[in-house]
Amino acid sequence: QVQLVESGGGLVQAGGSLRLSCAASRFIGTINAMGWYRQAPGKQRELVAAISRGGSTNYADSVKGRFTISRDNAKNTVYLPMSSLKPADTAVYYCNTHPPTTWGQGTQVTVSA
Repeated sequence: QVQLVESGGGLVQAGGSLRLSCAASRFIGTINAMGWYRQAPGKQRELVAAISRGGSTNYADSVKGRFTISRDNAKNTVYLPMSSLKPADTAVYYCNTHPPTTWGQGTQVTVSA
């Protein structure tokens, strides 16, 4: 089972940008789909973006045009550059397979107004 470690979160003002990274413990090229998820306080975890092994992507409506998911199979890494951040994007962000398996620690993203 692949272990995933998220990084890149932080505190940013509204309108700012961050880039999240997800480092995998093994080769991810054989994994059909990877995803970024988030969980805001008091809310259920939701899928933010997903990318297939072939590079097809899909996004939650709330982040379309602002977030871009990508994967570098050679580096066993999945990325999520985020721009035009809003306070509503504040959450703990998790990387996982899609559908998800074991959850990691996540990385906190806080967007101030």
